[in-house]
Amino acid sequence: MNNILESKELNKTYVVNNKTQHNILKNVNLQIKKGEFVSVMGPSGSGKSTLLYNISGMDNVTSGSVFFNGHEISAFSENELAKLRLNKMGFIFQHIHLLKNLSIFDNIILSAYMAKVSSREKINQRALRLMKQTGISELANNDITQASGGQLQRVAICRALINNPDIVFGDEPTGALNSKSANEIMEILADINQAGTTIMIVTHDVKVAAKTERVLFMLDGNIIAEHQLGKYSKEKNDIKARENKLSRWLMEMGF
Repeated sequence: MNNILESKELNKTYVVNNKTQHNILKNVNLQIKKGEFVSVMGPSGSGKSTLLYNISGMDNVTSGSVFFNGHEISAFSENELAKLRLNKMGFIFQHIHLLKNLSIFDNIILSAYMAKVSSREKINQRALRLMKQTGISELANNDITQASGGQLQRVAICRALINNPDIVFGDEPTGALNSKSANEIMEILADINQAGTTIMIVTHDVKVAAKTERVLFMLDGNIIAEHQLGKYSKEKNDIKARENKLSRWLMEMGF
């Protein structure tokens, strides 16, 4: 299986007041295969979100290289990165950034209209299919104030998928949800992954990470270990065993 994403000796340093250096990422080497579902865990301040932002081109690396589908995107211009993120990547965040002056349907289709990936009719049809898949078809004409947190996260998933991205990134995508909504969102993401989309998420929740295929553990700016869980399947009904296995491993990591 080919790698879709790779970092080599990735470093990220922030300079405060032109003198104090904070080394957030330290020589991170990472490979993500096409079709994988990967989660990143670790204590607060370990560099999880910084890693996600740097390998997705949302932030500029200090040194090292990032490759996406074989192209060194760490050498891309800002315009090239913006085009890449728009057309090839999807993003889901803990805090959902939706436009208040647009309906839920319009929030979903906006980036596809901007990217001009296909005709507006086809974009609209894809949006309706995604909304049906995520169970929010009835909300199409609603304002974003007329939906629950769990429903809005489903809107965010539809928006992330509207341009048919090669990979979806999630930064604590269930962090603001109750356990029921979080479980529903993870089931949707698992289905999306089973259909072939690569997914990488940052999470602190064992129940969330247990539904991913591979768990990376970060500490002090680097990936120090990883744990293979294998593909999650609703049919196997083994989620408790996966959670227990992951919990034991995380305890060994001191988490």
